[in-house]
Amino acid sequence: MDTSVLSNPVAEKDDCVMTQEMCLANVQLILRDRVMTGWLRVADGQIVEVGEGDRVPRGAIDCSGDFVAPGLIELHTDNLERHIQPRPGVDWPYASAIVAHDAELAATGITSVFDAMRVGSIPSGKGGTEKYARAMATELLNLRAADALKISHFLHLRAEVCSETLIQELEEFGPNDRVGIVSLMDHTPGQRQFRDVTKMKAYVMGKRSMSEAEFEEHVVRLAGLQRRFGAKHEAATVMQARRFGAVLASHDDTTARHVATSAAHGVRLAEFPTTLEAAQACHDRGVAVMMGAPNLIRGGSHSGNVAAQELAERGLLDVVSSDYVPSALLSAAVHLGVLWNDMARGMATVTATPASAVGLADRGSLQVGLRADVIRFRLAGSVPLLRGVWCRGAQVA
Repeated sequence: MDTSVLSNPVAEKDDCVMTQEMCLANVQLILRDRVMTGWLRVADGQIVEVGEGDRVPRGAIDCSGDFVAPGLIELHTDNLERHIQPRPGVDWPYASAIVAHDAELAATGITSVFDAMRVGSIPSGKGGTEKYARAMATELLNLRAADALKISHFLHLRAEVCSETLIQELEEFGPNDRVGIVSLMDHTPGQRQFRDVTKMKAYVMGKRSMSEAEFEEHVVRLAGLQRRFGAKHEAATVMQARRFGAVLASHDDTTARHVATSAAHGVRLAEFPTTLEAAQACHDRGVAVMMGAPNLIRGGSHSGNVAAQELAERGLLDVVSSDYVPSALLSAAVHLGVLWNDMARGMATVTATPASAVGLADRGSLQVGLRADVIRFRLAGSVPLLRGVWCRGAQVA
């Protein structure tokens, strides 16, 4: 596993403000392999003691049997894009959008996030896309340096091979930009996520207010871009991911052949494979499978692709992402805990396993010496109710 994201000196800089000692007692600790009654003590931003039993040490907070788990680790979220464009055609100032996004994630139990930003644009014409990632990343990193953010942020560059400017945009980033993930995306109509072009038609025409004729022109344009630049952009993305020291991910693999190509590039994380065939091929090759929490909670994909629940039932689901609903991440972990009759296994899909997938060895589990990224919650039926969120021991929600 590539752990170079940890070797990046920028990645090692402290996130969040550290606090003095705190103890949460009379809790159900969700450990890597089991749930046990006990207490958790933190000091100077780290976990310093994990104890078993129902006693409440002097000075501890009596949590009345609530669950305590590691802070959630989000590898792929489109939530920041929603904040920078709250309505079609409405742009919002980047700094304000980032701060609001950061606070929203903290309030849902996410303490580490890989913010997804598209690189690769189509600057002109109806349905085109504008460049924004470099300016957004600079604003985010500046806010982080000023201690203005509640949680830990890394970058996830979503490299759109079906575009005009991908290589130029990738070259604007370097090893000190906290790029933890680079994903290979190809949204050419008629394949991968949009094998069913009618699904793409409904999505694109609704989002971008296109006419039938404009959509048809858009499809032809994308197919032409893929023919001209697809192979070149794919090779450049693989090379740049190595330069950043980032984990390389695939996006929307559909066939075993897609997975074989991804694996040959060095992909170790598959985002949203669209078929059972692709997910099984990933499993066979040791590539971790990530699916969206909304797919799991809703009972299926809005694009008509394979259901996350089916993959979970077949043992083919490793990591969960909130995708476009931040609050869905904790709900999905609880859902899987019930499905598998194993809350520790369900919680690992949003904590320990994503941490391992991107080489973050300092978080993701309730273990002595790791970061004090911690959440406290209870259940109302099957709905998790957050009672507290701490990032490196500082309460952020």
